[in-house]
Amino acid sequence: MTSSNTAILGLQWGDEGKGKIVNFLAGDFGAACRYQGGHNAGHTLIIDGKKIVLHLLPSSICHEDSLSLIGKGVVISYEALFSEIDEISNVTSGITDRLKISPACVLIQPYHQLIDLYKEKSNSQKTIGTTLRGIGPAYEDKVARRAIRVVDTLNENQLKPLLEETLDFYNFTIEKFFGKDALSLNSLMDENLAYGEKIKPMLADVSMLIKKINSEEKSVLFEGAQGALLDIDQGTYPFVTSSNCSPSGIAAGAGCGPLDVGNILGVVKAYVTRVGEGPMPTEIYDEVGEYIAKTGGEVGATTGRPRRCGWFDAVLMKRIIQTNSISGLCLTKIDVLDGLDEIKICKAYHESVDSVFGECMNLDNVKPIYEVLSGWKSPTKNLTKYEELPTETKDFISFIEDICEVPVKIISTGPDDQSTIIR
Repeated sequence: MTSSNTAILGLQWGDEGKGKIVNFLAGDFGAACRYQGGHNAGHTLIIDGKKIVLHLLPSSICHEDSLSLIGKGVVISYEALFSEIDEISNVTSGITDRLKISPACVLIQPYHQLIDLYKEKSNSQKTIGTTLRGIGPAYEDKVARRAIRVVDTLNENQLKPLLEETLDFYNFTIEKFFGKDALSLNSLMDENLAYGEKIKPMLADVSMLIKKINSEEKSVLFEGAQGALLDIDQGTYPFVTSSNCSPSGIAAGAGCGPLDVGNILGVVKAYVTRVGEGPMPTEIYDEVGEYIAKTGGEVGATTGRPRRCGWFDAVLMKRIIQTNSISGLCLTKIDVLDGLDEIKICKAYHESVDSVFGECMNLDNVKPIYEVLSGWKSPTKNLTKYEELPTETKDFISFIEDICEVPVKIISTGPDDQSTIIR
C-alpha cells in the first residue's frame, strides 16, 4: 500500500517558496518534519499579515494541531534554535510542547563557525558562497565520526572526553593555521550542558514517532531545507550544500523507510534565482533581471545577499523531476512576471548533453535555447481561481507541464496562504 506521507522539496537553487507551501498544507497532516540542513535555510511565512522567517524550525510550527519534527539528519545550533523559539513565541504559543527533536542530531559548535569563516576568507582562488554558519564543518565532523550530538550534552561524563578530543583538533587548526586564540574547554562544557538541560523536554524518538503518527492514520509532511540543485550528490557540485536535500535524504535524515513517502511535490519559481557562487545558465544580466529581482524581493532570507535571477530552466527541471520521482509541481511567484512583454523558458542547451554532463551537473559552458512566450498584462497577484488567470499565463503553465512532463498542481500568486490556486 502506498504511503500517504508527502514531501515538499525545492527543485532549483533554493528560495522557491517551500515555507509557504508547507505552512499552507501542514494543517492537513499530523506532523511536518525537517530532515536535513541547519539554520542556513530561510523559509518565509506570512501569518496573519506578519512576515516570519524560519531558519531551523519546521514551517508547520504555527499550526497548533500539528507536531513539528526535527529529524536526525539536521545539524543544530543551540543558540540559533532557542533564539528562533523565543522569536516565534511572540507569534504563536505552545511551541516547545509540539516541537520534537531527535537526540541524534549533530550540533554546530562555535569552532565550526570559526573554521567556516576562516576557510572562506582564506580561499583566494574559489569561494563557494557559504552562509558561514558552520553547517559544512559540522557535517564534516559527522562523517569523520568526531561530532558532538544532542544526546552527548545530556551527560557531563559523556560530553567531556568527546569535547576534549574534538577541541584538541580544532584548537590546533585555529592556532596553527589561522593564528587565532584557542577556545576554552570549560566554557564550551558549561554552554553545552546548559543547553542540553534546556532541550531535554523536547527530545523524542522521531523515527518511531513518525511510525506512530502513521499508525493513527495520519500523515507526515517532509520538508526539504534547500533546493535539489544544491544537493551534495545531485546538485551543481562544488557549489552545493553539505547534505541531501533531495528525496534521497528523507529516509536517512528522518529515520524512516524509502517506501514511507508516497507523494513528492516539487516547488519551483516561475523563474530561477541563486544566492552565492556557481553556474546558472539562464542568468539575466540586463534591466529585466533587475526588474524581476526588485519586484520579487530577491534578497536572501538567511544571508541578506541579493539573489541572481534567471529565466525558468526546463532542462534542469526535467532532469531533477525524473531523478527524484516528482509527482507534481507547485509553481510560485508567477505574479512577479506580471507586466512583462515576453517571458522566456530554456527548453534546450546548444551543447549536446552527454552522460558526463548530466551526472556531474557541469553547467559551466552550456548556452540556453529559449522558447519565447507572450507576457500577460492583466495582474495575477492574489488570484485564487485558475479560471481567473490570463490566457498567456495559462499558456506559460501549460508549456512548463508539457516540457517537464508533470502537472502543475498548486500555483502561488502571492506570499500569503490565501493567494493560492489548487488544481
